[in-house]
Amino acid sequence: MWNLIAEPREPEDLGGQIEELFGRLTNDLAAWAAIRKTCRIDLFCGLFMGSGNAGILLLPRHLLLLGERGIELDLDIYDASN
Repeated sequence: MWNLIAEPREPEDLGGQIEELFGRLTNDLAAWAAIRKTCRIDLFCGLFMGSGNAGILLLPRHLLLLGERGIELDLDIYDASN
């Protein structure tokens, strides 16, 4: 297993964290395809919401960045009341 961790941000900025992480990695989609042949690639995010009714927005460019690389987005969402 290999991990790359983004800096925590308050208020949340998942899109900025995605850009931070992938700014450290190759943009070569052929390299990503080669990795996918032998590895499962996912982006795991723990979201700690400030209230029980909060949301998060991902812009199309962030979704495209993940989609072009075949990366699954795995979200664990934690309610502030817990």
